[in-house]
Amino acid sequence: MKLWKKISIGAGAAVVVTGIVIGSIKATDRGEIPVQMGKVARQDLTSVVTASGQIKPKNYVNVSSYLIGRIVKISVKEGDIVKEGDLLAQMESVQQSASVRGTQAALQSSMADFQSAQAGVQSGEANLKTAQAAQVKAQADYDRAKLDFDRAQGLLKDGLIAQQQFDLTKATFEGARAALDQARSGLAASRSQLAQTVAQKSSSENRIAQMKASVMQSSDMLGKTTFRATLSGIITDLPIHEGENVVPGIQNTPGSVLMTIADMSVITAEVRVDETDIVNVSFNQQVEVAVDALPNQTLKGHVTEIGNSALTKSGLSATATTGSQEAKDFKVVVMLDNPPSGLRPGLSCTARITTASKKSVLAVPIQAITIRDLNDIQEQEKRSKAKQKGGTVAQAATGVNPAPASPGLKKKNEVQGVFVVSKDNRAVFRQVDTGISGQTDIEITKGLEEGDRIVTGNYKTLRTIKTETPVKEEKKVIKKEETA
Repeated sequence: MKLWKKISIGAGAAVVVTGIVIGSIKATDRGEIPVQMGKVARQDLTSVVTASGQIKPKNYVNVSSYLIGRIVKISVKEGDIVKEGDLLAQMESVQQSASVRGTQAALQSSMADFQSAQAGVQSGEANLKTAQAAQVKAQADYDRAKLDFDRAQGLLKDGLIAQQQFDLTKATFEGARAALDQARSGLAASRSQLAQTVAQKSSSENRIAQMKASVMQSSDMLGKTTFRATLSGIITDLPIHEGENVVPGIQNTPGSVLMTIADMSVITAEVRVDETDIVNVSFNQQVEVAVDALPNQTLKGHVTEIGNSALTKSGLSATATTGSQEAKDFKVVVMLDNPPSGLRPGLSCTARITTASKKSVLAVPIQAITIRDLNDIQEQEKRSKAKQKGGTVAQAATGVNPAPASPGLKKKNEVQGVFVVSKDNRAVFRQVDTGISGQTDIEITKGLEEGDRIVTGNYKTLRTIKTETPVKEEKKVIKKEETA
């Protein structure tokens, strides 16, 4: 390229740059602030809550031990399909078997004692009947002897019988009375013996009940040395081996969980939703689930469970960490409609829950929404009107917020709104009401009309601009750090 051409191009570029600089200087002199602009338009909005979690079967069982012992046999391996009632594993049962035999022997002994006591009761009842009959006979003999004695006393007084006959009648009466006393004593003894025998029978019955309970308990403990499937499914975890010792099931204790059985016919995604989003989640909302292990594949589902208790980020219940300022989540369970066969419990996933959806609503970019003190807005509008009428308010056209008032002088009245660009290119703050929000836009339910020009950026400008400020549309692309 010839030298004169290079000089011409350089001179032309210098003229263009000079023109741009001069234009910017003039715009600055007019107090215009460069902003990004957009228009209020109608569009379809979908509000989505995103949460992460993991794949879990709806029904699963952690098989745990109730006893301390050694595993002598494992009948399944990880990945096996089992049915309810199938044998899973066997623990050594020497002590439990001996306990069952001992309690069964004690039960047999108690039953023999009961039978003996029952025979004693029957014998006692027969003796009681005999004693009762003897007392009845003795009572009758006594009554007859007493009548004879009373009659003999009258006859002796009248001199109608001899003394010898009277003495004989009296002796008969005394004998009848002694026989009656003896019969009564015998009846009382029979009753006492019968009561004792009945008590022995009752004690034997109680011992039998106790021994039956002991047999049931020892048999139950023996049964707990054999592990069987409580539901049909797949063995998804088998951390134990034959010969290892296990302990009773205690959470997070090594050796407490023998294996896990999962019913993979119904699969869910259990995710944790942030406390700020949980209020928008409800039952049967549609969900898209992305599983990390299945790229480029989206699974469909719907919300079936929403936790009522908050969980901290560390996984603890919020009720157990009262006073903690740690952020909290809520458990949400999503049932997958058509889960693929390759899903496994524990796979990481991300759920996109559609909480709301609206068609053809007025919307603006989310970053266009800003917060202002209504008192400051009204004051700035007064300044602008005064300036337009020839006032001397120096800050009315600078585009920068005035220095904040001293604390406590004026109560804040913060409202949300957007800056609408007027016909004369002024940014006028307008209060708005909002509805649902999408990924980048938010619904406007009140305050704007379709086609209104609004200020959409950048962030630094929206944070500091004040109402009635002259603006111009910025053509250049704003760097990322300016919109952050």
